[in-house]
Amino acid sequence: MYQYQVSFSDAVRRALTVNYCNFQGRASRSEFWWFFLFSNIVGCIISPLYLYSGSSAFLNLIFGIIYYAISLYFLLPSLGLLIRRLHDTGRSAWNLLWWLLPVIGWIVLIVYLVQDSTPSANEYGPVPNVTE
Repeated sequence: MYQYQVSFSDAVRRALTVNYCNFQGRASRSEFWWFFLFSNIVGCIISPLYLYSGSSAFLNLIFGIIYYAISLYFLLPSLGLLIRRLHDTGRSAWNLLWWLLPVIGWIVLIVYLVQDSTPSANEYGPVPNVTE
């Protein structure tokens, strides 16, 4: 059994179409981190437009609507991927509560997210992206 790495475009396509509101199953490490990178790139492009739109109230309103619409659009796939990534490491979605503890909780959650996948099927489903 070989677990292949998901490409950047496949990870984005899966997160925004196939698994948009999917909180069941497992997501591989590459799938999670590629989408994380994509959402941060989009944020780095949109945020300056919103923050530095000048004194024009109209531009500020337009870029504000775009910024918040994109943020809301990315919320469910990001949360779904985060939960499925925790499932992939054999952990419950309740581990998201670590996020409520400043610094220490964030470090714990990041350590969970960078760990390898559970090598066999677990209670959340089969190993993702496996070829034989």
